[in-house]
Amino acid sequence: MGGTAWYDDAAGPVVRPYALTGGRTHYDGEEFDLVALIAAADPPAPADDALPAPPWAPEPEHDMILELCRTPLSVAEIASDLELPLGVVRVLLGDLLDHSLIQVRRPAPVAQFPSERVLKEVIDGIRAL
Repeated sequence: MGGTAWYDDAAGPVVRPYALTGGRTHYDGEEFDLVALIAAADPPAPADDALPAPPWAPEPEHDMILELCRTPLSVAEIASDLELPLGVVRVLLGDLLDHSLIQVRRPAPVAQFPSERVLKEVIDGIRAL
Protein backbone atom coordinates (compact mmCIF):
# COMPACT_ATOMS: atom_id res chain seq x y z
CA MET A 1 0.00 0.00 0.00
CA GLY A 2 2.89 2.38 0.70
CA GLY A 3 1.94 6.05 0.39
CA THR A 4 -1.05 5.54 -1.92
CA ALA A 5 -3.58 6.07 0.91
CA TRP A 6 -2.65 9.76 0.90
CA TYR A 7 -2.93 10.27 -2.83
CA ASP A 8 -5.95 10.49 -5.10
CA ASP A 9 -5.21 10.23 -8.83
CA ALA A 10 -7.85 12.81 -9.75
CA ALA A 11 -7.27 15.25 -6.89
CA GLY A 12 -3.61 14.89 -6.03
CA PRO A 13 -2.36 14.66 -2.46
CA VAL A 14 -5.12 14.29 0.11
CA VAL A 15 -5.02 16.67 3.08
CA ARG A 16 -6.89 15.88 6.27
CA PRO A 17 -9.51 18.59 6.87
CA TYR A 18 -8.18 19.61 10.26
CA ALA A 19 -4.73 20.16 8.81
CA LEU A 20 -6.33 23.28 7.29
CA THR A 21 -7.03 24.63 10.78
CA GLY A 22 -3.74 23.70 12.40
CA GLY A 23 -5.46 20.93 14.35
CA ARG A 24 -8.08 23.24 15.88
CA THR A 25 -11.49 21.65 16.06
CA HIS A 26 -13.60 24.60 17.21
CA TYR A 27 -13.62 28.37 17.37
CA ASP A 28 -13.17 29.81 20.86
CA GLY A 29 -15.58 32.71 20.28
CA GLU A 30 -19.33 32.63 19.92
CA GLU A 31 -20.68 29.64 17.97
CA PHE A 32 -21.58 30.19 14.32
CA ASP A 33 -25.19 29.16 13.72
CA LEU A 34 -25.84 27.14 10.54
CA VAL A 35 -28.13 29.82 9.17
CA ALA A 36 -26.07 32.85 10.22
CA LEU A 37 -25.31 35.00 7.19
CA ILE A 38 -21.66 35.75 6.50
CA ALA A 39 -20.62 38.73 4.38
CA ALA A 40 -17.13 39.86 3.45
CA ALA A 41 -16.15 43.16 5.08
CA ASP A 42 -13.60 45.76 4.12
CA PRO A 43 -10.40 45.29 6.15
CA PRO A 44 -10.22 47.81 9.01
CA ALA A 45 -7.90 50.76 8.56
CA PRO A 46 -4.97 50.67 11.01
CA ALA A 47 -5.09 53.32 13.72
CA ASP A 48 -2.21 55.83 13.72
CA ASP A 49 -1.35 55.27 17.38
CA ALA A 50 -1.88 51.48 17.39
CA LEU A 51 0.97 49.05 17.59
CA PRO A 52 1.42 47.14 14.35
CA ALA A 53 -0.43 43.84 14.44
CA PRO A 54 1.59 40.71 13.88
CA PRO A 55 1.39 39.67 10.24
CA TRP A 56 -1.29 37.12 9.40
CA ALA A 57 -1.15 35.16 6.21
CA PRO A 58 -4.57 33.79 5.32
CA GLU A 59 -4.76 30.30 3.87
CA PRO A 60 -6.24 29.78 0.40
CA GLU A 61 -9.45 28.56 2.07
CA HIS A 62 -9.79 31.90 3.86
CA ASP A 63 -9.51 33.66 0.50
CA MET A 64 -12.11 31.32 -1.03
CA ILE A 65 -14.52 32.13 1.81
CA LEU A 66 -14.02 35.86 1.30
CA GLU A 67 -14.62 35.46 -2.43
CA LEU A 68 -17.81 33.45 -1.82
CA CYS A 69 -19.08 35.94 0.73
CA ARG A 70 -19.07 38.96 -1.56
CA THR A 71 -22.79 38.22 -1.43
CA PRO A 72 -23.98 37.03 2.00
CA LEU A 73 -24.14 33.26 2.43
CA SER A 74 -25.11 31.06 5.34
CA VAL A 75 -22.49 29.02 7.17
CA ALA A 76 -24.07 25.83 5.78
CA GLU A 77 -23.87 27.15 2.20
CA ILE A 78 -20.20 28.05 2.62
CA ALA A 79 -19.39 24.57 3.93
CA SER A 80 -21.29 23.02 1.04
CA ASP A 81 -19.71 25.21 -1.64
CA LEU A 82 -16.19 24.54 -0.32
CA GLU A 83 -16.93 20.85 0.28
CA LEU A 84 -15.40 21.11 3.75
CA PRO A 85 -16.70 19.82 7.08
CA LEU A 86 -18.80 22.31 9.01
CA GLY A 87 -16.38 22.32 11.94
CA VAL A 88 -13.48 23.30 9.70
CA VAL A 89 -15.51 26.11 8.11
CA ARG A 90 -16.47 27.43 11.55
CA VAL A 91 -12.81 27.59 12.58
CA LEU A 92 -11.86 29.37 9.34
CA LEU A 93 -14.74 31.81 9.81
CA GLY A 94 -13.52 32.46 13.33
CA ASP A 95 -10.09 33.38 11.97
CA LEU A 96 -11.68 35.82 9.52
CA LEU A 97 -13.91 37.29 12.23
CA ASP A 98 -10.92 37.78 14.54
CA HIS A 99 -9.27 39.82 11.79
CA SER A 100 -12.50 41.79 11.07
CA LEU A 101 -12.66 40.48 7.51
CA ILE A 102 -16.25 39.24 7.73
CA GLN A 103 -19.52 40.40 9.21
CA VAL A 104 -21.86 37.93 10.85
CA ARG A 105 -25.62 38.46 10.80
CA ARG A 106 -26.99 36.10 13.39
CA PRO A 107 -30.51 34.77 12.93
CA ALA A 108 -33.30 36.41 14.85
CA PRO A 109 -34.01 34.64 18.13
CA VAL A 110 -36.85 32.18 18.06
CA ALA A 111 -39.96 33.58 19.68
CA GLN A 112 -40.92 32.08 23.00
CA PHE A 113 -43.92 29.79 22.93
CA PRO A 114 -46.81 30.92 25.09
CA SER A 115 -47.18 29.19 28.42
CA GLU A 116 -49.58 26.31 28.88
CA ARG A 117 -51.84 28.58 30.94
CA VAL A 118 -52.23 31.05 28.07
CA LEU A 119 -53.01 28.26 25.61
CA LYS A 120 -55.68 26.85 27.94
CA GLU A 121 -57.26 30.30 28.27
CA VAL A 122 -57.37 30.66 24.48
CA ILE A 123 -59.00 27.26 24.11
CA ASP A 124 -61.54 28.13 26.84
CA GLY A 125 -62.28 31.42 25.07
CA ILE A 126 -62.85 29.67 21.75
CA ARG A 127 -65.16 27.11 23.39
CA ALA A 128 -67.13 29.96 24.99
CA LEU A 129 -67.94 31.36 21.54
